Amino acid sequence: MTKRKTYLLLIPIIMILGLASRKFSEPTSWVFLYLGDVLWATLFYFIYRFLFIRKTDLINALISITWCFIIEFSQLYQSDWINTVRATTIGALVLGSGFLWTDLVCYIIGVCMGFAMDNILSRHIFVKR
Repeated sequence: MTKRKTYLLLIPIIMILGLASRKFSEPTSWVFLYLGDVLWATLFYFIYRFLFIRKTDLINALISITWCFIIEFSQLYQSDWINTVRATTIGALVLGSGFLWTDLVCYIIGVCMGFAMDNILSRHIFVKR
């Protein structure tokens, strides 16, 4: 299987896991509070790997973490038009709803997790035989 096909396969799997982490966990549990954010960042890592296949995994990791941080810091901006977008399901999933420092830590962990998974896949799955 090619890298691009593998990334395309991983994207919906990670998306489903992230949504399930919110739907099927207690609102006060660590799974609800943190795992979804970790998986959100991992998802963006693999989206960027899929889109920018020729760039190195490190460049894609930097792009991913930058994007996640931009989205998180954008939550400090409060205006009627953006809050209306955030009030929708897709808006809340993509843009979030409120700034949290802990989310930044989750994003770092999530991108590092994607980076590590990618390196493991590269060593064991994508090797040319």
